[in-house]
Amino acid sequence: MKRGMNAPGQDTVRVAVRGSGPLALFGHFFHRQLDRLDRGIAEGSLEVHTPDGQARLLGGSAPGPAAIVALHSWRALVRLATGGSSGWYEAWEKGEWSSPDPVQLFALFGRNRAGLAGQARSRGLSLLPRRLMHWMRRNHRGGSRKNIAFHYDLGNDFYAPWLDAGMSYSSAIFGDADAGLVAAQETKLQAILDRTATKPGDMILEIGCGWGSFAELALRQGRKLHGITLSTEQMAWAEARTAGLDGARFSLTDYRDVTGQYDAVASIEMAEAVGREYWPAYVSAIARALKPGGRAALQVITFDDTMFEGYARNVDFIQTYVFPGGMLLKESEFRALAEAEGMEWRDRHAFGLDYAETLRRWRERFDAAAAAGLLPAQFDARFVRLWRYYLMYCEGGFRGGGIDVIQMTLVKRG
Repeated sequence: MKRGMNAPGQDTVRVAVRGSGPLALFGHFFHRQLDRLDRGIAEGSLEVHTPDGQARLLGGSAPGPAAIVALHSWRALVRLATGGSSGWYEAWEKGEWSSPDPVQLFALFGRNRAGLAGQARSRGLSLLPRRLMHWMRRNHRGGSRKNIAFHYDLGNDFYAPWLDAGMSYSSAIFGDADAGLVAAQETKLQAILDRTATKPGDMILEIGCGWGSFAELALRQGRKLHGITLSTEQMAWAEARTAGLDGARFSLTDYRDVTGQYDAVASIEMAEAVGREYWPAYVSAIARALKPGGRAALQVITFDDTMFEGYARNVDFIQTYVFPGGMLLKESEFRALAEAEGMEWRDRHAFGLDYAETLRRWRERFDAAAAAGLLPAQFDARFVRLWRYYLMYCEGGFRGGGIDVIQMTLVKRG
């Protein structure tokens, strides 16, 4: 193997490769591309088995994620260079590369995001159609409803076999490493309720109520709740699960159309579906809905502030294939918007590795459900592979530190 020893703690795994076809003539060029990857890896290592039979070790100068990739065709590097993270997924789907553990590869890219940023972004002619499609999927009122339906209205029968029994589709908090997924999700929900500082009888607005897991917990502890969503599938589930509880109301309402004031607001991983263009409207809606002194408890996914502008100019794998119109938050910008609306930013708590663990458990459950034939029949094998890749991609992002999840409290000044 070129560059000699494995990285510390790395197990050597041999992966078979096959011929690369006409692109073999350009092998020297592709090895130079691997050289650029090598220079960008400051922590961790990447063992690459190339189509011409070589085994190369990239990075390895400092501890970090240890990933292994078999390039079955040089075309995978072409797709990476032109299509970024979307192109890399397309190469995986076509069998042009494989790995015994893709999570480690995505964690490696996340850990070395500064040095490898250029490798994860579309460029040239490939970027233009992706940006046009992303623009066409922006989150104006009609676009928001379509984008939410694209992701969440895949059907309750799709999500139920692999989410926890409470149907929470957001990061859990594992206060105890041995905690089960249900208990960890309840810890997260209780933390959000505690942040509202509400008492029995108080009315909470939940923006993006999901399948009603937070609503049920709040109602069982004496709060009243108005949950809004744009997903017909989620609202039907939320209404059914809270039918025997007093104080619940759900509606298909855009956050921009909320009227009236509430004692508190809760919003759990809803802001990522808004889009940067509409962050001011989202934050303004929260401020308008709160009574003076009221609190908003939020859980949001953030992207590294220092790398955000490059991410925002691009269109990544998730935006292309999984969640149209989505965008993670730039925390400093989002906080400035909240403060400009007269809300204090308090008690920030980050727990990205808890999200990585949540995703790992979801993937285990997803794989088991797929193997047992529990996923709806209309989702073919390619769709199942896409979602498995999505879960691995996100887990690696949190393990690598390029993305994070936080809870914080916004307090409206009196």
